[in-house]
Amino acid sequence: MGLFQRAHDIVEAKANKALDATENPADTLDLSYERMLDQLTQVRRALVDIAASRKRIELQETQLQHSIDHLQDQAQAAIAQGRDDLAKEALSRRAAAQHQVDEMEPQHQQLTEQEEKLEQTMQQLQQRVNSFRTQKETLKAQYTASKAVTSVNESVSGISRSLSDSGAALQRAQDKIATMQARGQATDELLQSGVLEDVGGGTDDIQHELDELSAKSDVDSQLAALKARVAAGAPSGEIGPGSQDPGTQDPGTQDPEAPGAAAQ
Repeated sequence: MGLFQRAHDIVEAKANKALDATENPADTLDLSYERMLDQLTQVRRALVDIAASRKRIELQETQLQHSIDHLQDQAQAAIAQGRDDLAKEALSRRAAAQHQVDEMEPQHQQLTEQEEKLEQTMQQLQQRVNSFRTQKETLKAQYTASKAVTSVNESVSGISRSLSDSGAALQRAQDKIATMQARGQATDELLQSGVLEDVGGGTDDIQHELDELSAKSDVDSQLAALKARVAAGAPSGEIGPGSQDPGTQDPGTQDPEAPGAAAQ
């Protein structure tokens, strides 16, 4: 197959496909019916023409037959009057008219046969037209109903697809929410267990301030105790974190040699 032939076939195939997609069966049926009516009209016209030709030949034959009969009478009258010459002329004309009638007879027979055939053809075509008209209306009704059902089914199918898409979107949202909730709960548990604390040991600002305040209070306590010992004459080396302020010492444990003990 040549290149141009293949290109021609491809173009024709695409054109047929496009025509099939745009073709309306109802319009096609109406067009076919109109063409059948045109054919029926043409057959009727041909039948009328043939019938007219046959009728014209019949009229000519009738006229010639009248002439033949009249010439026959004239020949007899001429013989009765002793005019053989006129009788001979009349008979000669009668023979010419009879010859024309004889030549017309085959044409008349042929036209009659054609007329009969056309009548049969017209009857058959008329039956086909009547049958096609009934089938056409039935098919058009079926096509209209099928088109309506198809349209409804497509609409229902579109709705189903929309609902399916909505269901899928809802499922995705639920899955995402569940994932976020699980992640939040897991993070909360890890924070409570201390797994997610800062590995550098760093604390927040409030805790840092609290630690500084506690250390400062310790220093202040030690300073007060040291001042009290110094005031009481105690060696400075005995002042430590575990030493007590003399003013806060239990009376039952005072030194017996202290002035306060002698007074007791």
